[in-house]
Amino acid sequence: MKAVILAAGVGKRLGAVTGNRPKCLLEVGGRSLLVRYLDALLEAGIKSAVLVVGHQQELIRSAVGDAYRGCALRYIVNDQYRRGSLYSLWLARATFDDDLLIMDADVLCPASFVRRLVNSPHPNAILIDETVRQDSEERMAVIAGGRVMALTKQRPPQPAELLGEGVGFLKVTRRDSEAMVAAMEPFVMRGELDMEYEDTWEAFFRAVPVEYEKVGGQPWIEIDFPEDVARAEREILPRITELEKNAA
Repeated sequence: MKAVILAAGVGKRLGAVTGNRPKCLLEVGGRSLLVRYLDALLEAGIKSAVLVVGHQQELIRSAVGDAYRGCALRYIVNDQYRRGSLYSLWLARATFDDDLLIMDADVLCPASFVRRLVNSPHPNAILIDETVRQDSEERMAVIAGGRVMALTKQRPPQPAELLGEGVGFLKVTRRDSEAMVAAMEPFVMRGELDMEYEDTWEAFFRAVPVEYEKVGGQPWIEIDFPEDVARAEREILPRITELEKNAA
């Protein structure tokens, strides 16, 4: 299995906090989000990662190089990084020669989240926080018949079996990644590159079963705004530290 980490974006809503550096280099508790990801991957036995980079890519390369503690790193450059995440994932498709762990690069969470997904009995699965209710722009997993039917910021037109916020991590088998690429292709061919990749996956979810693992009640946060950084430092990181200390 290999990881694909999507780290090309500008993160303009965090500019004042990051100093225009890539969001994945934001440090929480003295460690960047990217280093936390790579440490978690190694703990889960994953020793290969693809980094899709764009904005200030040289800073990412300088921070972790071509290898990190035995994890081999390959870089894919998205020169249209100001557009949606769809194109970043599309550009990485040539590297889909193994089972994959696809990761957005802006989440602070325990290392156990990665292990939970890697060790899930479901061949294809996402992490969801089933305790979250949709208030604004949360991307919600819509569950029906025990499988994910959508990952959307739109409110479902009818009641779902289960709703939960997607953490931003997907495990997918090499074989089923072909259906994921096929679902994205029409949007790319039409030049709809401002889209987020999840919004193109309707056909993917129909074609293959994608199941889920619940992480509700555990500490995590997607970092989009300056107030998220403050909450990460003040509230989420201490809980993660306590959780990991108790698990040691």
